[in-house]
Amino acid sequence: MTGPDAKAAAVFFDRDGVLNQDVGYLHRIEDFRWIDGAREALAMVQRAGLLAIVVTNQSGVARGFYGEEDVDALHAWMQRDLARDGIAITAFYSCPYHAEAVDARYRVADHPDRKPNPGMLLRAIADWNVDPARSLIVGDKPRDIEAGRRAGVAGLLFTGGSLADAIAPWLVYTGAGA
Repeated sequence: MTGPDAKAAAVFFDRDGVLNQDVGYLHRIEDFRWIDGAREALAMVQRAGLLAIVVTNQSGVARGFYGEEDVDALHAWMQRDLARDGIAITAFYSCPYHAEAVDARYRVADHPDRKPNPGMLLRAIADWNVDPARSLIVGDKPRDIEAGRRAGVAGLLFTGGSLADAIAPWLVYTGAGA
């Protein structure tokens, strides 16, 4: 389907452990390391005409380890780093809420955005006119896949290796190419 009512397909990516090495509460650029094949995976998604959307729980904000501005700065740096190769992430969604937050503003027992809840995906689906049935979430934890299931999005549990190699079969299977 084409035209103004056409819905986009997207690949939703968890961040820590999928796009970057999970070093625990990542917020400093100097601690950031891309996962093997992550840049290539994002380029493949872009070449296929799909949206690349990051959906990430950020309990480090709730726990007082860093602020939302640190999350935003890291995401801006990721965009600049990718732009050197002509790659872009469509959008970032992050959830700073956690039941054990030290800051009462972030203390929510079961926030709709905190995975495994689908809130971030549902907002992105609405914001970007995404067809969940033609989309994929890639995560390294069962909660990522569960959030996708609850939003009607297929899931791929990434267990390591090259991220590009992990998503290539899905791109080929869906006809998006690789």
